[in-house]
Amino acid sequence: MKILSTKQIKKTDSLVFWASDKSVSKYLNKDQEKYLKRKIKEKKELVIIDMQGSFIFIVNIKQNNINKEKELYRNQAASVFSQLNKEQIKSLHIEAEHSDKEQVFAFLEGILLGSYSFTKYYSDESKNKTYLKNITVNSALTESNLLEVEALCRAVSFSRDLVNEPLSYLTAEQLGKEIKASGKKYNFNTEVLGKKQIEALKMGGLLAVNSGSFDPPTFSVLEWKPENPKNTRPIVIVGKGVVFDTGGVSLKPTAGSMDLMKSDMGGAAAVIGAMQAVADNKLNVHVIALVPATDNRPGNKAYVPQDIITMHDGTKVEVLNTDAEGRMILADALSYANKFNPELVIDLATLTGAAHAAIGEYGIVSMGNASNKQKSKLASSGDKVYERLVEFPFWEEYGELIKSDIADIKNLGGPVGGAITAGKFLEHFTKFPYIHLDIAGPAYISANNSYRTKGGTGVGVRLLYDFFKNY
Repeated sequence: MKILSTKQIKKTDSLVFWASDKSVSKYLNKDQEKYLKRKIKEKKELVIIDMQGSFIFIVNIKQNNINKEKELYRNQAASVFSQLNKEQIKSLHIEAEHSDKEQVFAFLEGILLGSYSFTKYYSDESKNKTYLKNITVNSALTESNLLEVEALCRAVSFSRDLVNEPLSYLTAEQLGKEIKASGKKYNFNTEVLGKKQIEALKMGGLLAVNSGSFDPPTFSVLEWKPENPKNTRPIVIVGKGVVFDTGGVSLKPTAGSMDLMKSDMGGAAAVIGAMQAVADNKLNVHVIALVPATDNRPGNKAYVPQDIITMHDGTKVEVLNTDAEGRMILADALSYANKFNPELVIDLATLTGAAHAAIGEYGIVSMGNASNKQKSKLASSGDKVYERLVEFPFWEEYGELIKSDIADIKNLGGPVGGAITAGKFLEHFTKFPYIHLDIAGPAYISANNSYRTKGGTGVGVRLLYDFFKNY
């Protein structure tokens, strides 16, 4: 879908107007104008007028909270796309010359992200087809702004594709190939390490989780470093790349709990998508992404409860549950990140059912030892893109729950604070300011939710992008 800036309205276009734009009147007859006025008086947020072959959409959103307002623009834009696609309409003009740039940017996000569908495995090519091909915009947005929103949404869609791919295609090795292809296309550096290199690095956590699999693991390093970045030391982002999780020997016990586990690499997809967006839009910030990847199976020589695993940094971990595997592979990546002397480390992971149970699909569980300023900036980005953060306590008492009787630490806490003890486990492996984001709730949804389409949502990409853009 292509977005162009123009002041010219074609007669064949469907049109979007802001309610404050009086020029919509010249396109309406008296009855339609009366109808519009009545609906605006009723505070209807989106008024649709059928013009027999095209549509006029009037957006009427007023909120005191700017972040909520932008989210409503995204939501109504997804509704506009849905209506246009149902009628197989191919072109749309958005008339918003005097509107706020952020409103229009958000509206375009809603259309582009709402138009996403994963159709790769349909035999019938017409299924879930996107008919809308061209969008023209008359607004304060520059050509650069339009290219930015296209690039950002393209990166979110790529992240969604990765999450939606099944293990039959997206093994750890294939994920490495996808990373390399993205790096080549968008000009960021990539290095994908294979099993022998991982063994040489003594990444015991990643190797232990992989020990039950037929497919080898990978460890990918992605880097975007402009000539004169804002930050003198890099920000490192780490994404959990469990391409499928059976639970290992501690097989997932509850009905349906394995059905969506191709999405257990949502954290990896988020950091890969974020790197693509950062590079595509050439942000002036130095970012390194780390992606440990494997599936978790009970076969071959699978690791088992009560095993003691020696991690990349030498820590001895007592395994109590092989389904607590995400933290095992992330721990190796976090200790590897120390070599870069980062000024901040952020990980994203579909890590715990406890996080999902606590806040559902409505936000991201956040915790960490970074400064209040760093956490506040990330939370502010979350509010702006409506990938909101809910900060959990990170008190040292939770660290007591992962102490082992026979090793340095254990990979499971206890019956309470499961999301937090997972975070405390990870904190052990990093020496730098750290934020842990548990995206178990919003990473994969079972039904369309406005512009967040069914399946992988790409959550985390826009959050990280906005954070880096405003760093």
